[in-house]
Amino acid sequence: MKLKTKTKWTGVLLTAPYLAGFFLLFVIPFFISVSYTFTRGVGAMEFVGLANYADVLGSAAFRLAFYNTFRFLLFGVPLLMAVSLWLACMVNGRGREKQVFRSIFLYPMVLPVASVVMFFQVFLAERGILNSLLTLMGLPSVGWLDSETSFGVLLFLYIWKNCGYNMVLFLAGLHAIPEEYYEIARLEGAGRGQIFRKITLPLLEPSTVFVLVISIMNGFKSFREAYLLAGTMPHQSIYMLQHFMNNNFDNLNYQRLSVAAFLTFLWIFLMVAALFGIRTRREREV
Repeated sequence: MKLKTKTKWTGVLLTAPYLAGFFLLFVIPFFISVSYTFTRGVGAMEFVGLANYADVLGSAAFRLAFYNTFRFLLFGVPLLMAVSLWLACMVNGRGREKQVFRSIFLYPMVLPVASVVMFFQVFLAERGILNSLLTLMGLPSVGWLDSETSFGVLLFLYIWKNCGYNMVLFLAGLHAIPEEYYEIARLEGAGRGQIFRKITLPLLEPSTVFVLVISIMNGFKSFREAYLLAGTMPHQSIYMLQHFMNNNFDNLNYQRLSVAAFLTFLWIFLMVAALFGIRTRREREV
């Protein structure tokens, strides 16, 4: 009994610093930020109800940022997952060459974001390497970073940066599928397409949900790349929610910043909750 009590208090003492940091650095600032959404001013704050929400939702800049972020996730996340799953299927199994390919696809994970973006800037600048090659071939130069093509550049950078990590997650799910299932399916005359649809995809569902959540989170974090590529006021096609929040922070407009941050948090929370809710319901049906 004494040993159990001692072990219990040891666990409490070990987790206490983490819990204290979590409350001080996340929970308390979160509720302070939520309180800002209903007030006006910084010192003697005045309660204004939902006026700040109406102001932000009526802002053209916020609507543009929300649309671009939604469009980026709508195109980027499915493409990233498709590429990652395809790569995982290609390098799944034993063999020296497959291990080499795994290492190559994981390489973008260890590269600093700033150095990667610097390469893209040098390569895609107005007088960069790619436009110089186009000029030599007699073709017109393209504003890769200051036109609609900047959305495609950011999308490519997002997929290239994250496909290796997602590939590893899918590989873990593939390794958990018993090889006997595939052997029996081949003996029954099933083709590759049938095996993939009937065995691989259904048994990869837990990994797929997890990879989907991670991909959405990383999609919201693509502000780093967009900010380093084009600064605080990029082309309107890559003006994201984080740009809106960052610009309001620079302008000391904490109310609009807090409203945008809370709406973004609510958006992410509802998406993740819906995904896990769908998965839980399907597990109960099975």
